[in-house]
Amino acid sequence: MTVPTPEAPYGVDPLGRPYSDKSKIVAGILQLFLGTLGIGRFYVGSVGVGIAQLLTCGGLGFWALIDGILFLTSNDRTDKQGRILRG
Repeated sequence: MTVPTPEAPYGVDPLGRPYSDKSKIVAGILQLFLGTLGIGRFYVGSVGVGIAQLLTCGGLGFWALIDGILFLTSNDRTDKQGRILRG
C-alpha cells in the first residue's frame, strides 16, 4: 500500500486503483441480512440497483443472497465513484 493522497485518501490496491471509504464486509453483511430492502446497494451508492432490489424484495431473496456473497468474496466491487471497496 502506498502513501495516501488527496485522490486516494485510503490508499491504493496493488493494481494502483484507489480504495473506497466503504467496506466490502459491511456491504456484504448488509446485503445478506437486509438485501431484500437493497440496503447493501444503497450503502455503496448504487441507488438504482437498490431501488430495484427493494421493489423485487431482493429478487425474492435470491438476488440479495448472491449479491451479498459476491460482495464478501470479490476483490473488484466498487462504490459509486468507481473506487475499490476496502476489505
